Amino acid sequence: MYQRQEIFNIIEFFTSQKLINFYTTLFENLDLSPLPDKVPSKYGPTGFSRNALFRAFIVMKCEKFAQVTELKDFLENNLIIAKLCGFDILKPLPSYSVFQRFIKNLSNSYLKEIMKNQVNILKELGFIDNKFISVDATPVKANTKFNNPKSFSKNKFSKNNPPSSDKDCKLGVHTANNSINVKASEDKPNNSKKKYEFYWGYKNHVSDAISNLIEILATTNEWFSLEGSYIIADKGYDSKQNHDFIRNTLKGHAFIPLNKRGTKKKNLTSTGNVICDAGLVMHKDGKQYFDSYIKQKFCCPFRTSKDDSLCPCNHKKYFNGKKNRSCVKYITISTDYRSSINRDSIFFKKIYSLRTESERYNSRWKNLNTEQAYVRNINSVTNLNTIGHICLLTVAIAAIKSGCVDKYKSLSGFRRTA
Repeated sequence: MYQRQEIFNIIEFFTSQKLINFYTTLFENLDLSPLPDKVPSKYGPTGFSRNALFRAFIVMKCEKFAQVTELKDFLENNLIIAKLCGFDILKPLPSYSVFQRFIKNLSNSYLKEIMKNQVNILKELGFIDNKFISVDATPVKANTKFNNPKSFSKNKFSKNNPPSSDKDCKLGVHTANNSINVKASEDKPNNSKKKYEFYWGYKNHVSDAISNLIEILATTNEWFSLEGSYIIADKGYDSKQNHDFIRNTLKGHAFIPLNKRGTKKKNLTSTGNVICDAGLVMHKDGKQYFDSYIKQKFCCPFRTSKDDSLCPCNHKKYFNGKKNRSCVKYITISTDYRSSINRDSIFFKKIYSLRTESERYNSRWKNLNTEQAYVRNINSVTNLNTIGHICLLTVAIAAIKSGCVDKYKSLSGFRRTA
């Protein structure tokens, strides 16, 4: 026992001083007050500190480990890091099943409170504000054989054939340029075919589908005011409801491109008149006014004529036997906030270009080895995703308070300066 104690007295020799300094600084800037350290129980052993287990998962993200087994081996080989997490290194460290139960059973509400605290600290430090809010989403692939490019299962991307290994995941699709399970849309020329990939998994949303945006903004607005903000998002979030919520509820401005969703291009003249199937310019014939749009009616220039030979294409509606013969067409002119935005203006394009910041953040987040899930339930995936965000936020706080402001967006850069 004496010899073993002597070894533990020099555990620093097994870990680099830079790594020790990095985690010491990181944990000093991690506020875990929202997470109860112990769960009272009348039965069974006391168990491990939940704060220590949480810090261990922060280590897992910082070291970019994908699986708990890698984390466990790292802590066994770097006992000083395990001690910094809060474990008693004179006793056995948590087993694989302990880590697995912790991340599965922990309520995500605790992690959200920790994340909110870290965001508010950055706000107090003056490094984030609510003037520009960029929203983006990135896929998280589930741990299932259906996502394996080498899997030849039939109908593996059918909604009627969900994977049995993860009942919580959903079928998703995203654009992909360098993927194996790729299809190209056939409605475009060969030189501009858009490639997309199906996957089973989840979506990680960041605020740096349509109904989700309102929910995300409304929830965020409860603890981080978005009033008067410029909300930036890609065309996947384009909808009347989203624009109205941003304008009427948040009193902000939306910078979201139009998503035409496969609508056909209208055949119009420079004056806005419809050109009929026969190539004739139709005449305006009244309007109908609705709450958020105007319905403009167009009629055939020969609608009152009795000459059966005037229609160049002999359209069947020209011989309908009615007093006002031939075709009638309508176009809808939107008058809501969504249609009033000038998306060709320099101002819109300049603000919208800031959206790349959320894409860069997503890239840093995925670099923590979070793009592929190695757990098989939605609570574990959600908790690991949130811990990834907390990790990046804590690195930013630690870098700023340590005087390394230029490294607050770089995990590896800050580690080198520790």
